Amino acid sequence: MKRIAFFNNTGGVGKTTLVYHIAHMIADKGRRVLLVDLDPQSNLTAMCLTEERLEELWPENGEHPQTILGCIRPILRGIGDIQDPHVEALRDELAIIPGDLGLSTFEDKLSDAWPRAMGRDEAAFRTLSAFHRAASFAADRHQPDVILFDVGPNLGAINRAALIGTDFVITPLAPDLYSMQGLRNLGPTLVHWRKDWHKRVEESPDPHLALPSGRMEPLGYVVMQAAMRLSKPVKAYEKWVSKIPLEYRRAVLRDAPNAPPTSEDPWCLGIMRHYQSLMPFAQDAQKPMFHLRPADGAIGAHMDAVRRCREDFEHLATNILARADGLEATSPP
Repeated sequence: MKRIAFFNNTGGVGKTTLVYHIAHMIADKGRRVLLVDLDPQSNLTAMCLTEERLEELWPENGEHPQTILGCIRPILRGIGDIQDPHVEALRDELAIIPGDLGLSTFEDKLSDAWPRAMGRDEAAFRTLSAFHRAASFAADRHQPDVILFDVGPNLGAINRAALIGTDFVITPLAPDLYSMQGLRNLGPTLVHWRKDWHKRVEESPDPHLALPSGRMEPLGYVVMQAAMRLSKPVKAYEKWVSKIPLEYRRAVLRDAPNAPPTSEDPWCLGIMRHYQSLMPFAQDAQKPMFHLRPADGAIGAHMDAVRRCREDFEHLATNILARADGLEATSPP
Protein backbone atom coordinates (compact mmCIF):
# COMPACT_ATOMS: atom_id res chain seq x y z
CA MET A 1 0.00 0.00 0.00
CA LYS A 2 1.34 3.37 -1.05
CA ARG A 3 0.59 6.67 0.67
CA ILE A 4 0.89 9.61 -1.71
CA ALA A 5 0.41 13.29 -0.88
CA PHE A 6 -0.25 16.05 -3.40
CA PHE A 7 1.43 19.11 -1.98
CA ASN A 8 2.51 22.58 -2.99
CA ASN A 9 2.56 25.59 -0.70
CA THR A 10 1.14 27.84 -3.41
CA GLY A 11 -2.59 27.72 -4.07
CA GLY A 12 -4.62 28.02 -7.23
CA VAL A 13 -2.84 25.34 -9.28
CA GLY A 14 -5.78 22.92 -9.47
CA LYS A 15 -4.40 20.48 -6.92
CA THR A 16 -7.72 19.20 -5.57
CA THR A 17 -9.17 18.71 -9.05
CA LEU A 18 -6.04 16.75 -9.91
CA VAL A 19 -6.36 14.49 -6.85
CA TYR A 20 -10.04 13.84 -7.58
CA HIS A 21 -9.41 12.82 -11.19
CA ILE A 22 -6.32 10.76 -10.44
CA ALA A 23 -8.24 8.83 -7.78
CA HIS A 24 -11.01 7.96 -10.23
CA MET A 25 -8.53 7.03 -12.95
CA ILE A 26 -6.57 4.72 -10.64
CA ALA A 27 -9.88 3.16 -9.62
CA ASP A 28 -10.73 2.73 -13.32
CA LYS A 29 -7.51 0.74 -13.60
CA GLY A 30 -8.82 -1.71 -11.02
CA ARG A 31 -6.83 -0.55 -8.00
CA ARG A 32 -8.53 0.32 -4.74
CA VAL A 33 -8.09 3.92 -3.62
CA LEU A 34 -8.69 5.70 -0.32
CA LEU A 35 -8.86 9.50 -0.31
CA VAL A 36 -7.98 11.42 2.85
CA ASP A 37 -9.05 15.07 2.86
CA LEU A 38 -6.72 16.94 5.22
CA ASP A 39 -7.21 20.37 3.70
CA PRO A 40 -9.32 22.45 6.11
CA GLN A 41 -11.03 23.97 3.08
CA SER A 42 -12.44 20.48 2.36
CA ASN A 43 -12.79 21.09 -1.37
CA LEU A 44 -12.07 17.45 -2.20
CA THR A 45 -14.92 16.30 0.02
CA ALA A 46 -17.21 18.85 -1.63
CA MET A 47 -16.24 17.51 -5.07
CA CYS A 48 -16.94 13.93 -4.06
CA LEU A 49 -20.28 14.29 -2.26
CA THR A 50 -23.66 15.86 -2.85
CA GLU A 51 -24.70 18.99 -1.02
CA GLU A 52 -27.35 16.98 0.81
CA ARG A 53 -24.73 14.57 2.09
CA LEU A 54 -22.45 17.43 3.10
CA GLU A 55 -25.26 18.88 5.21
CA GLU A 56 -25.47 15.54 7.02
CA LEU A 57 -21.70 15.40 7.58
CA TRP A 58 -21.45 19.04 8.71
CA PRO A 59 -24.55 19.67 10.89
CA GLU A 60 -25.05 23.04 12.53
CA ASN A 61 -24.51 21.65 16.04
CA GLY A 62 -20.76 21.31 15.35
CA GLU A 63 -20.71 17.57 16.12
CA HIS A 64 -19.21 15.97 13.04
CA PRO A 65 -18.56 12.31 13.97
CA GLN A 66 -18.26 11.18 10.35
CA THR A 67 -15.43 13.52 9.33
CA ILE A 68 -11.72 13.65 10.07
CA LEU A 69 -12.51 16.25 12.74
CA GLY A 70 -14.79 13.81 14.53
CA CYS A 71 -12.04 11.20 14.36
CA ILE A 72 -9.44 13.39 16.08
CA ARG A 73 -11.84 15.31 18.35
CA PRO A 74 -10.92 13.38 21.57
CA ILE A 75 -7.29 14.45 21.08
CA LEU A 76 -8.36 17.99 20.27
CA ARG A 77 -10.37 18.13 23.52
CA GLY A 78 -7.64 16.38 25.53
CA ILE A 79 -9.94 13.54 26.64
CA GLY A 80 -8.60 10.54 24.73
CA ASP A 81 -7.17 9.10 21.53
CA ILE A 82 -8.54 9.08 17.99
CA GLN A 83 -11.85 7.43 17.20
CA ASP A 84 -12.34 4.89 14.42
CA PRO A 85 -12.70 7.05 11.28
CA HIS A 86 -15.76 6.98 9.09
CA VAL A 87 -15.04 5.78 5.54
CA GLU A 88 -17.48 7.11 2.94
CA ALA A 89 -17.85 4.80 -0.07
CA LEU A 90 -17.90 6.61 -3.43
CA ARG A 91 -17.81 3.50 -5.61
CA ASP A 92 -16.62 -0.08 -5.11
CA GLU A 93 -12.94 0.76 -5.55
CA LEU A 94 -12.97 4.29 -4.12
CA ALA A 95 -13.70 5.76 -0.69
CA ILE A 96 -12.91 8.91 1.29
CA ILE A 97 -12.33 10.01 4.86
CA PRO A 98 -14.33 13.24 4.63
CA GLY A 99 -12.69 16.53 5.44
CA ASP A 100 -13.99 19.23 7.75
CA LEU A 101 -13.72 23.00 7.79
CA GLY A 102 -13.20 22.78 11.54
CA LEU A 103 -9.93 20.91 11.08
CA SER A 104 -8.07 24.22 11.28
CA THR A 105 -8.70 24.19 15.05
CA PHE A 106 -6.20 21.30 15.28
CA GLU A 107 -3.32 23.51 14.10
CA ASP A 108 -2.39 24.89 17.53
CA LYS A 109 -2.56 21.46 19.15
CA LEU A 110 -0.16 20.06 16.55
CA SER A 111 2.19 23.04 16.86
CA ASP A 112 2.36 22.55 20.62
CA ALA A 113 2.96 18.80 20.30
CA TRP A 114 5.96 19.14 17.97
CA PRO A 115 8.48 20.43 20.58
CA ARG A 116 6.93 18.35 23.37
CA ALA A 117 7.72 15.17 21.45
CA MET A 118 11.42 15.83 22.02
CA GLY A 119 10.67 15.55 25.74
CA ARG A 120 9.26 12.03 25.30
CA ASP A 121 5.68 13.22 25.87
CA GLU A 122 3.47 10.30 24.87
CA ALA A 123 0.41 12.49 24.30
CA ALA A 124 2.44 14.55 21.84
CA PHE A 125 3.25 11.48 19.78
CA ARG A 126 -0.41 10.43 19.74
CA THR A 127 -1.31 13.90 18.51
CA LEU A 128 1.34 14.04 15.80
CA SER A 129 0.53 10.54 14.53
CA ALA A 130 -3.26 11.01 14.57
CA PHE A 131 -3.67 11.42 10.80
CA HIS A 132 -1.36 8.49 10.07
CA ARG A 133 -3.19 6.17 12.43
CA ALA A 134 -6.61 7.30 11.21
CA ALA A 135 -5.60 6.46 7.63
CA SER A 136 -4.29 3.07 8.79
CA PHE A 137 -7.53 2.22 10.59
CA ALA A 138 -9.53 3.23 7.51
CA ALA A 139 -7.23 1.17 5.30
CA ASP A 140 -7.92 -1.92 7.41
CA ARG A 141 -11.56 -1.64 6.30
CA HIS A 142 -11.28 -0.40 2.72
CA GLN A 143 -8.09 -2.36 1.86
CA PRO A 144 -6.72 0.22 -0.61
CA ASP A 145 -3.77 -0.26 -2.90
CA VAL A 146 -3.17 3.49 -2.80
CA ILE A 147 -4.01 6.23 -0.28
CA LEU A 148 -4.09 9.75 -1.72
CA PHE A 149 -3.83 12.71 0.66
CA ASP A 150 -5.08 16.17 -0.24
CA VAL A 151 -3.58 18.92 1.93
CA GLY A 152 -3.76 22.70 2.04
CA PRO A 153 -1.35 25.13 0.31
CA ASN A 154 0.82 26.07 3.29
CA LEU A 155 3.75 24.95 5.42
CA GLY A 156 1.80 24.74 8.68
CA ALA A 157 1.54 22.13 11.42
CA ILE A 158 -1.45 20.32 9.90
CA ASN A 159 0.43 19.69 6.67
CA ARG A 160 3.55 18.64 8.54
CA ALA A 161 1.54 16.07 10.52
CA ALA A 162 -0.12 14.90 7.29
CA LEU A 163 3.07 14.55 5.27
CA ILE A 164 5.12 12.65 7.85
CA GLY A 165 2.55 9.90 7.33
CA THR A 166 3.15 9.61 3.59
CA ASP A 167 5.58 7.63 1.47
CA PHE A 168 5.67 9.90 -1.57
CA VAL A 169 5.00 13.53 -2.43
CA ILE A 170 3.75 14.75 -5.81
CA THR A 171 4.09 18.48 -6.49
CA PRO A 172 1.48 20.09 -8.76
CA LEU A 173 2.93 23.20 -10.40
CA ALA A 174 1.58 26.03 -12.47
CA PRO A 175 4.04 27.40 -15.04
CA ASP A 176 4.56 30.73 -13.28
CA LEU A 177 6.76 32.62 -10.84
CA TYR A 178 4.64 31.69 -7.82
CA SER A 179 5.22 27.98 -8.33
CA MET A 180 8.94 28.54 -8.79
CA GLN A 181 9.06 30.35 -5.46
CA GLY A 182 6.89 27.65 -3.93
CA LEU A 183 9.41 25.00 -4.97
CA ARG A 184 12.23 26.96 -3.34
CA ASN A 185 10.31 26.91 -0.06
CA LEU A 186 8.92 23.40 -0.38
CA GLY A 187 12.15 21.47 -0.96
CA PRO A 188 14.08 22.60 2.13
CA THR A 189 10.95 22.31 4.27
CA LEU A 190 10.46 18.63 3.38
CA VAL A 191 14.11 17.96 4.22
CA HIS A 192 13.75 19.62 7.64
CA TRP A 193 10.45 17.90 8.43
CA ARG A 194 11.90 14.50 7.55
CA LYS A 195 15.06 15.04 9.59
CA ASP A 196 13.25 16.50 12.60
CA TRP A 197 10.63 13.76 12.65
CA HIS A 198 13.26 11.03 12.61
CA LYS A 199 14.82 12.65 15.69
CA ARG A 200 11.48 12.58 17.45
CA VAL A 201 10.76 8.95 16.59
CA GLU A 202 13.92 8.02 18.48
CA GLU A 203 12.43 9.67 21.57
CA SER A 204 9.08 7.85 21.49
CA PRO A 205 8.28 6.42 24.93
CA ASP A 206 5.83 3.81 23.59
CA PRO A 207 7.35 1.21 21.26
CA HIS A 208 3.87 -0.14 20.49
CA LEU A 209 2.49 3.14 19.17
CA ALA A 210 2.24 2.97 15.36
CA LEU A 211 4.24 6.00 14.26
CA PRO A 212 4.66 7.12 10.64
CA SER A 213 8.03 6.63 8.96
CA GLY A 214 8.33 10.22 7.77
CA ARG A 215 9.56 9.01 4.40
CA MET A 216 8.07 11.80 2.24
CA GLU A 217 10.09 10.80 -0.82
CA PRO A 218 9.67 13.05 -3.89
CA LEU A 219 7.76 11.22 -6.61
CA GLY A 220 7.81 13.97 -9.22
CA TYR A 221 5.83 16.97 -10.38
CA VAL A 222 2.81 17.66 -12.57
CA VAL A 223 2.57 20.84 -14.65
CA MET A 224 -0.97 22.15 -14.37
CA GLN A 225 -3.07 24.60 -16.35
CA ALA A 226 -0.67 24.82 -19.26
CA ALA A 227 -2.46 26.13 -22.33
CA MET A 228 -1.52 23.78 -25.16
CA ARG A 229 -1.12 24.09 -28.91
CA LEU A 230 -0.21 20.99 -30.90
CA SER A 231 0.48 19.21 -27.58
CA LYS A 232 3.11 21.78 -26.55
CA PRO A 233 2.85 24.68 -24.09
CA VAL A 234 2.17 28.00 -25.83
CA LYS A 235 4.86 30.66 -25.78
CA ALA A 236 3.44 32.57 -22.81
CA TYR A 237 4.19 29.58 -20.58
CA GLU A 238 7.33 28.22 -22.22
CA LYS A 239 9.87 30.15 -20.20
CA TRP A 240 8.41 28.94 -16.91
CA VAL A 241 7.89 25.37 -18.08
CA SER A 242 11.53 25.28 -19.18
CA LYS A 243 12.71 26.41 -15.73
CA ILE A 244 10.85 23.74 -13.77
CA PRO A 245 13.21 20.74 -14.25
CA LEU A 246 16.29 22.53 -12.93
CA GLU A 247 14.42 24.22 -10.09
CA TYR A 248 12.85 20.91 -9.03
CA ARG A 249 16.27 19.28 -8.92
CA ARG A 250 17.81 22.11 -6.94
CA ALA A 251 15.03 22.62 -4.42
CA VAL A 252 13.41 19.20 -3.99
CA LEU A 253 15.99 16.62 -5.09
CA ARG A 254 18.85 18.69 -3.68
CA ASP A 255 21.06 18.35 -6.71
CA ALA A 256 21.50 20.40 -9.86
CA PRO A 257 22.73 18.44 -12.88
CA ASN A 258 22.05 19.64 -16.39
CA ALA A 259 18.28 19.35 -16.63
CA PRO A 260 16.56 18.04 -19.78
CA PRO A 261 13.53 19.79 -21.26
CA THR A 262 10.33 19.26 -19.29
CA SER A 263 8.94 16.90 -21.93
CA GLU A 264 11.96 14.62 -21.44
CA ASP A 265 12.39 15.05 -17.67
CA PRO A 266 11.77 11.72 -15.89
CA TRP A 267 10.56 13.66 -12.84
CA CYS A 268 7.80 15.28 -14.90
CA LEU A 269 4.86 12.94 -14.41
CA GLY A 270 2.67 14.85 -16.84
CA ILE A 271 1.71 18.18 -18.38
CA MET A 272 -2.02 18.72 -18.03
CA ARG A 273 -4.03 20.83 -20.43
CA HIS A 274 -6.92 23.18 -19.75
CA TYR A 275 -10.29 21.45 -19.79
CA GLN A 276 -12.31 24.48 -18.81
CA SER A 277 -15.18 23.67 -21.17
CA LEU A 278 -15.70 20.28 -19.50
CA MET A 279 -15.67 21.36 -15.86
CA PRO A 280 -19.23 22.78 -15.75
CA PHE A 281 -20.60 19.53 -17.19
CA ALA A 282 -18.52 17.45 -14.74
CA GLN A 283 -19.67 19.51 -11.77
CA ASP A 284 -23.33 19.22 -12.76
CA ALA A 285 -22.99 15.47 -13.34
CA GLN A 286 -20.79 15.01 -10.23
CA LYS A 287 -18.35 12.82 -12.07
CA PRO A 288 -14.81 13.13 -13.48
CA MET A 289 -14.46 14.97 -16.77
CA PHE A 290 -13.33 11.80 -18.55
CA HIS A 291 -16.53 9.99 -17.49
CA LEU A 292 -18.79 12.50 -19.24
CA ARG A 293 -21.25 11.22 -21.84
CA PRO A 294 -23.53 12.95 -24.37
CA ALA A 295 -26.38 12.54 -21.87
CA ASP A 296 -24.39 14.86 -19.56
CA GLY A 297 -24.34 17.55 -22.25
CA ALA A 298 -20.87 16.75 -23.63
CA ILE A 299 -21.62 16.52 -27.33
CA GLY A 300 -19.69 17.26 -30.51
CA ALA A 301 -16.32 18.85 -29.82
CA HIS A 302 -16.83 18.31 -26.10
CA MET A 303 -16.60 14.55 -26.59
CA ASP A 304 -13.27 15.02 -28.37
CA ALA A 305 -12.10 16.92 -25.29
CA VAL A 306 -13.38 14.11 -23.06
CA ARG A 307 -11.31 11.62 -25.05
CA ARG A 308 -8.16 13.76 -24.77
CA CYS A 309 -8.81 14.26 -21.07
CA ARG A 310 -9.05 10.52 -20.53
CA GLU A 311 -5.82 9.95 -22.45
CA ASP A 312 -4.00 12.60 -20.41
CA PHE A 313 -5.15 11.29 -17.04
CA GLU A 314 -4.58 7.67 -18.00
CA HIS A 315 -1.01 8.56 -18.97
CA LEU A 316 -0.52 10.48 -15.74
CA ALA A 317 -1.97 7.74 -13.52
CA THR A 318 0.20 5.14 -15.26
CA ASN A 319 3.31 7.25 -14.65
CA ILE A 320 2.44 7.80 -10.99
CA LEU A 321 1.84 4.12 -10.31
CA ALA A 322 4.93 3.02 -12.21
CA ARG A 323 7.16 5.55 -10.44
CA ALA A 324 5.75 4.62 -7.02
CA ASP A 325 6.10 0.89 -7.74
CA GLY A 326 9.69 1.43 -8.85
CA LEU A 327 10.72 3.53 -5.86
CA GLU A 328 8.95 1.18 -3.47
CA ALA A 329 10.90 -1.75 -4.89
CA THR A 330 14.31 -0.06 -4.75
CA SER A 331 14.11 2.18 -1.67
CA PRO A 332 13.81 1.19 1.97
CA PRO A 333 10.68 2.44 3.75
